[in-house]
Amino acid sequence: MRCAGCFTPHDAFQNPAYGSLRSADDLTPRPPRQSQNRGLRAGFRTRREAPVLVPSTACRQFKIVEALSEAKRNCKPVLWGLGGHVIKCGLAPVLIDLMHRGFATSFSMNGSAAIHDYEIALCGSTSEDVESVLPDGRFGSAEETGREMNGAIRPGSGLGEAYCASLQSAPFAQHSLLAQASVPVTVHVAIGTDTPHTHPAVNPAALGAATHHDFRVFCTLVSQMNEGGVYLNIGSAVIMPEVFLKAISAVRNLGHPLANFTTANFDFLQHYRPRLNVVERPHAQSGGKGYSITGHHEIMIPLLAAALREGET
Repeated sequence: MRCAGCFTPHDAFQNPAYGSLRSADDLTPRPPRQSQNRGLRAGFRTRREAPVLVPSTACRQFKIVEALSEAKRNCKPVLWGLGGHVIKCGLAPVLIDLMHRGFATSFSMNGSAAIHDYEIALCGSTSEDVESVLPDGRFGSAEETGREMNGAIRPGSGLGEAYCASLQSAPFAQHSLLAQASVPVTVHVAIGTDTPHTHPAVNPAALGAATHHDFRVFCTLVSQMNEGGVYLNIGSAVIMPEVFLKAISAVRNLGHPLANFTTANFDFLQHYRPRLNVVERPHAQSGGKGYSITGHHEIMIPLLAAALREGET
């Protein structure tokens, strides 16, 4: 039986190459006077009314819901790229539910997201008070996290597959995205960015090989986005936007068609790399649409999930 999170990269990705005044009456009001905030009322429906509370440029970005629903109807992939705070603030159960409903066909994480999810599976909680433990060097020195995550890596497996397999019997596995995943999971790390890299059990060669395996898997997943797929970058400011852009280039370099897909960046601040590498550059001369959606993950992701669920009724 294939392990949760297991996925084999397509053969092609084994080695990817690579000044006048006017009257105010002449101005177009923003928002238009007829569409000021209507407020909430009984029977409020997330999917129908949330995007038009104030139908401004920002609210129109929530049209990502339509793209996600269409992708599901047409059996197109919906790829989720995750940063650490998404898991840290407790959204794994929301993501698991979206996966079961067909709104997530893969998850790709940076190292931080994997660490937080792994710790939740092992002990039911995650994170630490960095300011109190950094001065004496105790930050990131949890024995169990480093030992278990480094020990989970196996030759020939990606990081995502290895982590998923190692958590199947974890005490709090029901709360873990890694443990509950029934779709491909990839983990993308940069050596030195994550606390397990300072643990005595770290094997840099094995870590590098495993995350490179996952990059090839990710290229395969991205290659399937042509004509209707969706990529969501949730809370990763650097790693996942860079990995996504390189995967797009590798896919096209190898001759695979990749156009007319949808991307979105969700974060509480809009940063340079996600805006360029996720929302704008992938669509150059290729069609499709990119969206920037600003807000706290613990508000925006459940709101997105509610809109998608309502669309099923």
